[in-house]
Amino acid sequence: MPVARAAGRVVAEAAAAVTDLPPFDSSAMDGYAVRAADTPGALTVVGHSAAGKPEARTLGAGEAIVISTGAVVPAGADAVVPVERASGNVEVEGVGPGDNVRPRGGDARVGDVVVERGDVLRPAQLGALAAAGVATVRCARRPRVTVFATGSELRAPGERLAPGEIYESNTVLLAAQLESAGADVTVHDSVSDDEGATRAALERGVESDVLVTSGGVSVGPHDLVRAALAELGAEEIFWRVAVKPGKPIAFAVRGETLVFGLPGNPVSSLVGFELFVRPALLALQGAREPGPAYLPGRLGTTVRRNEHRDELVRARTRIEDGAVVLDPLTGQESHMIVRSAAASALVLVPRGTGDVSEGAQVSYLRI
Repeated sequence: MPVARAAGRVVAEAAAAVTDLPPFDSSAMDGYAVRAADTPGALTVVGHSAAGKPEARTLGAGEAIVISTGAVVPAGADAVVPVERASGNVEVEGVGPGDNVRPRGGDARVGDVVVERGDVLRPAQLGALAAAGVATVRCARRPRVTVFATGSELRAPGERLAPGEIYESNTVLLAAQLESAGADVTVHDSVSDDEGATRAALERGVESDVLVTSGGVSVGPHDLVRAALAELGAEEIFWRVAVKPGKPIAFAVRGETLVFGLPGNPVSSLVGFELFVRPALLALQGAREPGPAYLPGRLGTTVRRNEHRDELVRARTRIEDGAVVLDPLTGQESHMIVRSAAASALVLVPRGTGDVSEGAQVSYLRI
């Protein structure tokens, strides 16, 4: 991939610097290139070294060369006096050898590894690659992911709702999450609660690297996804997890295809994706640390534990005394996706009895 187009991709092969960085001894600031042994004292200005326009002459005793930030330090000079520490033509303060000089290769040498295999390319890594002269980087292929929702009650936003119908939001939510995890996403229309339609949609979906469905994985008469997957030869690895929200998550494999059956409640889909789907997608791409990437924080208010299930509580984050404080939102039910719009974190509250007290150290996921 061209480096400029590789944001978010996972490195498949380590990339090395093709130049020393800096490629030459350069000035760390505007001032005068000098011989440290000549300072302090009065020096004669004999040239000018600007960025991209180096001074060709060699600096002699008692001489100084005007120099700009990033410009080549001329031969014979071993220090730079900042412009604010000089006066007249030109009286300079004392400096030591190497002062205010960026040495050649001080950041990286030719052949030094800039990014490792398994790194996710963020802005800092992309900038480092470009600065080190790397034009292209070998990346893992983006997983092809199909996503669709099931439910006869679902309608697209903007359509008129009949009695008993709701707007379908999960594929919008999941497509955004999938893209942020590096996937190449195809969204199919929602599927009605019909055995034939469900099977046909799944049959198309398992042609992808990963299939993500929403709804139809619980125990009701219209939950048809798991049975249809079994008919298609998928091997169910697990069904139901001790997590709230998101208990009825299903995971299956069919050949090389991974299939995630997420619950229909929107918040359950959001949480299930972060716990199970995102790490799987990053692992498929060879990420060294696929996650989930929990961070430390402090609970802002007391929370009651769930005795049987670990709970992911939606919360706002704020900074207090240098620490991240997590304030749980009101309205934690799994259908309350609008309440979740105010959340920036999922706080892990381990199963058990009693409370997790205000001020307790907790782990959280960014969302």
